[in-house]
Amino acid sequence: MDKSVLFAHHGRGCTIVASKICENVVIFQNVSIGANLKYNKISKEWENVGNPIIAKNVIIADGAKILGPVVIGENSVIGAGSIITKNIPPNSVAFGVNKFKPKDVNYDFIFNPNMIHPSKIIEANKNLVNEFNKQNKSV
Repeated sequence: MDKSVLFAHHGRGCTIVASKICENVVIFQNVSIGANLKYNKISKEWENVGNPIIAKNVIIADGAKILGPVVIGENSVIGAGSIITKNIPPNSVAFGVNKFKPKDVNYDFIFNPNMIHPSKIIEANKNLVNEFNKQNKSV
């Protein structure tokens, strides 16, 4: 694993067994990266052998699972809760189960080195709660 790999939230709950993790990858909490082996009783052979390769500048969001001998292309984002068992092309946003779409080059998703100040998040949450309370006066 490259020394530039970052673990957001200290990588809590992560299980990582990868063939390779390249530079500038960001991994959030509860991510699993590992094998997806299966044994073929007819051929008496193991199939789907190998662990993922995570190319450079990939962001892996909370709870994502990347399993098997797959390659996650550079500059891609693996969305929260995704289950990925197939290759993801470079510059993609992966979501759901093996779904992906081209990444919008005008946006960074989930992580950017110029992160938002926590006070702005707190303010946005307070405003959201105030709006909710106005619309749901009985709550």
